[in-house]
Amino acid sequence: MKIRCVWEHNGDDSIIYSDNYIGAFTRGRTKDIALGKMADEVRSYLHWRNGLELDSFETVIVQEKISELNIADADSDVLFEAEKGVLNLAEYEELKALALRSAKDFLTLYESIPDKNRSCLPKRQTFYGQVPRTAFEMYEHTKNVNEYYFGEIGVDADNEGTILDCRIRGFELLEARPDFLNNDVFEGSYGEEWSLRKVLRRFIWHDRIHAKAMYRMALKTFGTEAIPNIFQFEI
Repeated sequence: MKIRCVWEHNGDDSIIYSDNYIGAFTRGRTKDIALGKMADEVRSYLHWRNGLELDSFETVIVQEKISELNIADADSDVLFEAEKGVLNLAEYEELKALALRSAKDFLTLYESIPDKNRSCLPKRQTFYGQVPRTAFEMYEHTKNVNEYYFGEIGVDADNEGTILDCRIRGFELLEARPDFLNNDVFEGSYGEEWSLRKVLRRFIWHDRIHAKAMYRMALKTFGTEAIPNIFQFEI
């Protein structure tokens, strides 16, 4: 199977995304390091998504984005070429279902953590502030992009309730717009380009980043027996 890869980098660090396995990604100090992780990432992703087991993958880079952002902290602003153009309803429903499942599974993972304010991780500061350490901090950070992501395509969403609740309401507000499947490209904050396809991908990607961080933290803090591997991460 072919993994179509979008390579975003700042000359040193790299993030590589798949544009045909939406939400799958890897990071590394170089392109080759990040590419070398992609087959295992897609296997884990497919195991979470539908239980498929595929033996072999070929990676091919279909797009490159040179960035000035701090890629090492998963800061990203790329719009995939594949994220432009009109959406059909079937594709939208499939991606929406995946984004909602991701939110539901993230919530389930969070609720499984025995002490949501305990963490063995050291404090770490970045240019953007403290990195979330506890399950509560990771959950709140992940939930609270809802208003931001929907807002970048002109949808007046909020962050109230659970991560699943506010995401469902955001999609309901989106679908009240008669032209939402046009998948227009918007210029959002800081000149970043957004489309509906990008919002759908960013939700799944962002959940995956912080679910992996939460799962790793919980394993170190509470042990393997206490924490279900809901996202099927290979740790």
